[in-house]
Amino acid sequence: MTPDTPDYGPDRQAEVYLSGMLEDEPPEFPVSYEDLEERAREELSDEAFAYVAGGAGSESTVESNDRAFDRWQIVPRIMRDVSDRDLSVELFDREYPSPVLLAPVGVQSILHEEAELAVARAARDLDVPMICSSVSSYSIEEVSDELGDSPGWFQLYWSSDRSVAASFLERAEDAGYEAVVVTLDTPKMGWRERDIELGYLPFLEAQGVKNYFEDPAFRERLDGADPWENQEDAIASWQACFGDASLTWDDLEWLRDQTDLPVVIKGVLHPDDAREAVERGVDGMVVSNHGGRQVDGAIPALDALPEVVDAVDDATDADHDVPVLFDSGIRRGSDVVRAVALGADAVLLGRPYAYGLGIGGEDGVSAVLENLLADLDLTVGLSGCASIDDVDRSTIRRADR
Repeated sequence: MTPDTPDYGPDRQAEVYLSGMLEDEPPEFPVSYEDLEERAREELSDEAFAYVAGGAGSESTVESNDRAFDRWQIVPRIMRDVSDRDLSVELFDREYPSPVLLAPVGVQSILHEEAELAVARAARDLDVPMICSSVSSYSIEEVSDELGDSPGWFQLYWSSDRSVAASFLERAEDAGYEAVVVTLDTPKMGWRERDIELGYLPFLEAQGVKNYFEDPAFRERLDGADPWENQEDAIASWQACFGDASLTWDDLEWLRDQTDLPVVIKGVLHPDDAREAVERGVDGMVVSNHGGRQVDGAIPALDALPEVVDAVDDATDADHDVPVLFDSGIRRGSDVVRAVALGADAVLLGRPYAYGLGIGGEDGVSAVLENLLADLDLTVGLSGCASIDDVDRSTIRRADR
């Protein structure tokens, strides 16, 4: 490998094998996603585990997200020089070491007391971009301080109070975030049966609302009252302005006027929405069904990806690049390869690192990321690709062929 190119796979293998064989210390944290989830089930509270693991309704969308990957098989090629592998990608004129970003996961204090700060440290040390949620347990500014020079993006839940939405965008830009990810599939929260059965919504305990309680525009809604000392009224005000179900495509112009950062919309599943987004001047989009948390019986995000990519390609020209990112179902390196092969420029990782946080704080997140990047690196090379750029639709085939 070149000095600037991480050798993720062999380095991680050497670390765990030497530790296991010479020091009798096997990995502290589960390696497989299934074991990671089961360990989180054992160690987290019932409420916290349900909040992360659960989906909308019968959770058929969560399950179909996972099954969708099985419909695509990697076709390895041989006798290609893969001694040097390059996983780097470019997004919005910045190069990132790999096509993996940390998805916005809110209210992480229910998983670990250090919450987003622990995640930010792990992301910083591994140079993996982190997307900070509007409903983070630590503030926009605190998370940015922990990230330091490591790349961070900010995820916006578009408040029905425009002054609050504008204030969040201004704060994110001032804090040094490099892009805004606007989640558009959550004007209202989906019907999540696990949470309903437990009667659990952490925001009602003032968790995940710090960005609001410390925001000057939100505080104006409270007529000068301190939200931390008047939590009942503050939470009611948060509930009243959290999302905006009245949004239309015309509102994007207002949002773009509020920030100079690239605007990435999240929640695209239909090619017509992708074309409309390009016409409206968005800078990027995320193909996502919110990890199955919003609509029961929704199309798997991976099934939507190829049509969205084709629609974006048709709607753009050589001078107007609109990256398409993907989330909802990334568990292993082979999932990343299949998503990239179907046209994704990068992917967002969600539940796996949340479970890592819950069972091991910063160390747990680091282990999940190190394992995923190692798995991705080896899968790319063993597929016959020396670069993530070499991964395309010829790398995979439909399993039912």
